[in-house]
Amino acid sequence: MKLVTFSGPPSSGKTSVLLRLIHELSRQGRASGVIKFDCLYANEAELFGRYGIPVTVGLSGNLCPDHFFVSNIQEGVEWGLEQRLDYLFTESAGLCNRCSPHIRGVTAVCVIDNLMGMETPRKIGPMLRMADMVAITKYDIVSQAEREVFLFRVQQANPKARLLLINGISGQGVFELARLLSEAPDTDTVKDYRLRFSMPAALCSYCLGETKIGTEYQVGNLKKISFL
Repeated sequence: MKLVTFSGPPSSGKTSVLLRLIHELSRQGRASGVIKFDCLYANEAELFGRYGIPVTVGLSGNLCPDHFFVSNIQEGVEWGLEQRLDYLFTESAGLCNRCSPHIRGVTAVCVIDNLMGMETPRKIGPMLRMADMVAITKYDIVSQAEREVFLFRVQQANPKARLLLINGISGQGVFELARLLSEAPDTDTVKDYRLRFSMPAALCSYCLGETKIGTEYQVGNLKKISFL
């Protein structure tokens, strides 16, 4: 089974790209499943279930989605093997530009939206910089100049990634993505694997439920701004 991590900012088109990609893989006789990691709400069970695609949704609630992902990914791989899948895709919540849901030895895809602004690639951390492939969506509704500048910014952020222009509505570009993913390594476990980058550091009084504002209530891993 080939495990592939999908990441990207909210509303960048991850689910639309996945649906089109899975349709193409199904046309090629490949069985795919999805694990959706989110915080408070996700309708992917309905969206993927409508097409008979095996799907599991995990909601982290008040926990960091990245920590939730790492705590559950091994069990997710075991679920995918039980389903006899050829491909298992994990879709991250993408709530924080500092997210790092990619694993060493596991193919990583980042989906980013061409409408997010020219400087956005510089603002996104490991989920873009550590990806093997970057799928750029909504490229068809910007000018050629904007598209070229955005591509250049993405390439600056991740010079090693394969860049793909993909239309989540028409499916244009997913054939090439499917071809590239056919070369992904097989995965039957991620036990003892490592993340490509450490997760955001967090263990402070607010992580543990504190709601009062003030220095006297701030304990643990904290960072202060130097005001001049």
